[in-house]
Amino acid sequence: MGLLEQHKMVSGFIALFLLIAPTAPSFALDRATQAGFVPHKALYDVSLSSKKSSAKVANISGKMFYEWRPSCDAWISSHRFDMLYEYVELPAVRVKSDFSTHETFDGKTFNFTSQRKRADDSLLEELRGSAGDQSADFSIPENLSFDLPQGTLFPMAHTLSVFEKIKAGEKFYNTTIFDGSDKEGPVDVNSFIGKAAKYTPPKQHKQNIDQALVNNDSWNIRLAFFPYDSSDTSSDYEMSLIFHANGVVSDMIIEYSDFSVSQKLIAIEPLEGVCDPSE
Repeated sequence: MGLLEQHKMVSGFIALFLLIAPTAPSFALDRATQAGFVPHKALYDVSLSSKKSSAKVANISGKMFYEWRPSCDAWISSHRFDMLYEYVELPAVRVKSDFSTHETFDGKTFNFTSQRKRADDSLLEELRGSAGDQSADFSIPENLSFDLPQGTLFPMAHTLSVFEKIKAGEKFYNTTIFDGSDKEGPVDVNSFIGKAAKYTPPKQHKQNIDQALVNNDSWNIRLAFFPYDSSDTSSDYEMSLIFHANGVVSDMIIEYSDFSVSQKLIAIEPLEGVCDPSE
């Protein structure tokens, strides 16, 4: 597994849990606000939590900044990673990435853009495109597109669907999602809803965490990701996370075949939305 692939796997689906002219009526369709999700920005510490002797990576460390808020007609999210990859037989490499999405409330349009660069700002990869009801089309790189099966969800719609399953008392949910974080297309996701969880802020970062955003109902969730429409019963990777009723993710473990990565919340504060529905 190469550097770029590892960085995709670490950063690709953190968005689980961003352009169209705004119109005031569509503001009422914001299911996330109705569900009680809180716009926020958060900082996470990312680190290698375990690895097998066969793993080529010696260590992974860094930070991830996440921001989510609704606009007048869409949910806007932004992820910024600053990661250091240390290898057993290769020099260490620092990678910085930006990934942004714009997902309309009606779930019909999804725009995405990402860049991954080395520490010297040399470009490793750039992705840009949009998706609708039936297909995802990339403008960068050109001539890359995917047919999307009926019912495919984009990231925020998937998060809301999982939350609705939680509120309904259901324990299992399977669907197909597309998030634009790589060139692999849609994936099948199995969601397993576990018992209630309790988040305890790290003592050294407690002063940077708005307690009102983490002192609420939360659940243990496990997600398993599979290639779309594959007969393979083994997942590409899985993640376990603490998901809060206001949409905050406070803790996450991402498990791959030969190593796992931890992502822990170390700072968070609320944000205002970016739309005045009276305008």
